[in-house]
Amino acid sequence: MAQENGFLPYPKGFATAAIHHAQEPEKWDSMAVVTPIVTSTTFKQFGPAEFKKYEYGRSGNPTREVLEHVLAKLDGGKFGLAFSSGLGVTTAVLGLLNAGDHIISGSDVYGGTNRLFSKVATKFGIEISLLDFTDLANVESHIKANTKLIWTETPTNPTMQVVDLRAVSSIAKKHNLILIVDNTFLTPYLFRPLSFGADIVTYSLTKYMNGHSDVVMGALVTSNQDLYDKLKFLQNSMGIVPSPFDCYQVNRGLKTLALRMEQHKKNALVIAKYLESHPKVEKVLHPGLPSHPQHDLFKRQTSGHSGTFSFYLKGDLSSAKKFLTAVKLFTLAESLGGYESLIELPSVMTHASVPPEQRAVLGITDSLIRLSVGIEDIEDLVADLEQAFAAL
Repeated sequence: MAQENGFLPYPKGFATAAIHHAQEPEKWDSMAVVTPIVTSTTFKQFGPAEFKKYEYGRSGNPTREVLEHVLAKLDGGKFGLAFSSGLGVTTAVLGLLNAGDHIISGSDVYGGTNRLFSKVATKFGIEISLLDFTDLANVESHIKANTKLIWTETPTNPTMQVVDLRAVSSIAKKHNLILIVDNTFLTPYLFRPLSFGADIVTYSLTKYMNGHSDVVMGALVTSNQDLYDKLKFLQNSMGIVPSPFDCYQVNRGLKTLALRMEQHKKNALVIAKYLESHPKVEKVLHPGLPSHPQHDLFKRQTSGHSGTFSFYLKGDLSSAKKFLTAVKLFTLAESLGGYESLIELPSVMTHASVPPEQRAVLGITDSLIRLSVGIEDIEDLVADLEQAFAAL
């Protein structure tokens, strides 16, 4: 049954799973209610190559394993893998490919993803096509004999385009391609790409999943045994693993994810409506608003939007800089998804590595501002924006 506002229902038992799944005190001799942080880099063996469960910290760790089990459960998947960063996840995915293989990626994606694909993967002979995923006919027409995977975000970063994931999945399956969806913006509380046909869902855990702006980390979830085995091998072989303490931090963050996402969602919608009616704002890009061109599609796929969205300020780069330096409660900084509200200018910050001509096509202008609305008192956030507009 859908929510009254037309969005999909929230995943049943989500908060309970985040708190209890794979974390039974009976797992530990101490009966600890909180998962212990196991920092040992190596584990005693009964005999040469005869070990109980763990051999070496890079290939397996009890604290990390708990987190990976929880991540899989929350996404409705079978397997989870944690990495040292979100880009570490993308690097592992590239390890699935060979020189001469071809990737189709959304053109409006995180700047770091664009940079890794365009400036690193291509050096190893991997072909990249960056396409607008709102035109699926164009996406399908770019599939070649050497195409191996499709990479997308929804909503996209930073222009908040919504991708029809069922349709993309149909294309991927038709051509026997791996479909990967970066779900960092929404988290499995609001969106579950695996249920729409994705093969792998990826995250920058740095953002909402941890939620406290104190960990850099990434993860992926899949239900495909073959892909999991290959990626598990790459996780170990490439050495892109997180520390046990960071795994503990993220696992703790997940326990309040449902509560935090509710407040992020609520606050952001109030801010979006405020901005939409402001005379100094050109346009608001928030898929939870009826004014968004893919609003109906977004409602059919998700349980709501998070705290991150963008808007166009009336004016030029100097106007944007003046506005961004005038805010006091919103912090001018990169990243998103923490409990605190952040604000940034993608053209010179998170997406500065995207070539200027490509930014122009995507609409990443010097007046496009991205917000990560936190969980502060909404009256204070609106007041902060109001005084910043007054400075223009």
